[in-house]
Amino acid sequence: MVQNHRLMVSYDGTDYHGWQRQPGKKTIQGEIEKALTSISGKKIPLVGAGRTDSGVHAYGQTAHFKASISLHPEEMIRALNSRLPFDIRVTEIQRMKPEFHARKSALSKVYSYRIYNSPHIPPFVTRYVYHWRAPLQVEAMKEASQMFVRKADFSPFSSNQRLYPVRRVMRSVIQKEGPEIIYTVEAEGFLRYMVRTMVGTLLEIGKGKISPDIIEEIFQSKNRSPKSPTAPAHGLCLMRINYPPQIFP
Repeated sequence: MVQNHRLMVSYDGTDYHGWQRQPGKKTIQGEIEKALTSISGKKIPLVGAGRTDSGVHAYGQTAHFKASISLHPEEMIRALNSRLPFDIRVTEIQRMKPEFHARKSALSKVYSYRIYNSPHIPPFVTRYVYHWRAPLQVEAMKEASQMFVRKADFSPFSSNQRLYPVRRVMRSVIQKEGPEIIYTVEAEGFLRYMVRTMVGTLLEIGKGKISPDIIEEIFQSKNRSPKSPTAPAHGLCLMRINYPPQIFP
């Protein structure tokens, strides 16, 4: 009997061309689909909750697939992980109601961006943080981060050219933990490069080059600004996809 399966996936995106399957390129979706084919003997399409770009990581990506596989979820996790590269891990599998859809059923997505603000950086974290050596004005960054909490046209903070650009951001906070500055943002959905451009703007504010008020000006302009550069991909991580409790069995 065909059943609907939800996967929780963690991955280091450094050596991949993002989540989405692409011909001739190494992607997260492509690697997991290959592993599923190896287990089932047939091609099984995998649907992710969202696409992460090249170099972006995930702690809690969600995906689903529909197939008839006799393995218990724990057995399936072991079988998949034994076939996947070391930097992709399936952490949970759950059989879901037929109507569950990893993307369409989602309420919100949570991303974090890590900035290592110190002259020197341990080699063990370089793949997962953006290293900024000079001091940053963290309090100004905290003030500015709150200005992103709104429902608005976020195209000035993205590379969006086609999609409906209005997004609702419910949470946008900066925390300082030792040498790390961690930006956490939650929204119903994101435009391409949206989080990285928001971070780039916060960094410009942290450098003291512009004031937090610039964010409102950029929103009103509805255009990309050189004051909103795009931060590098490797500091970004998809932390969690939130779903309504009633969709779970």
